[in-house]
Amino acid sequence: MWIYEKKLQYPVRVSKCDPRMAKYLIEQYGGADGELSAALRYLNQRYTIPDKVIGLLTDIGTEEFAHLEMIATMVYKLTKDATVEQLEAAGLGPHYSNHDRALFYNNAVGVPWTATYIQAKGDPIADLYEDIAAEEKARATYQWLIDQTDDVDLQDSLKFLREREIVHSLRFREAVELLKAEQETKKVF
Repeated sequence: MWIYEKKLQYPVRVSKCDPRMAKYLIEQYGGADGELSAALRYLNQRYTIPDKVIGLLTDIGTEEFAHLEMIATMVYKLTKDATVEQLEAAGLGPHYSNHDRALFYNNAVGVPWTATYIQAKGDPIADLYEDIAAEEKARATYQWLIDQTDDVDLQDSLKFLREREIVHSLRFREAVELLKAEQETKKVF
């Protein structure tokens, strides 16, 4: 189904160990508006969406998995050299107790990922508006994450992700207009 290249969609660099920032980034790993939720939402919705936009949901859904991989890489790089004391000081003590340094799908405050984050109404227009909202919320979160770090290398990767959320939102808006125009055309049987 896919050809996997063993490289990230965009390079991830960090200039320092920063467990505090890793804790914040976890929001985009397993949070309600994070990359896992987006990928699963779009790949699920494509089964009840008109043929004209199935490819869009497939493409964006799989790209979200690439973003999930980038977030995982950022968290790993930000914590790989951290001491247990640094992890505890950043608020990652409970995570360390449960998972050591392994990633786990939860949000920044430790709430585990849940399928209730996934929305699928079965109405193409409603689902696409949900997708636009999801992309805009992710865009906002990436901006806030950019604001929370002074690591210019990390900011670079976060800016890439923020810009991809904008592009996804625009593509979903185009799909809404396409489907609305199709609904308005006179159908003769």
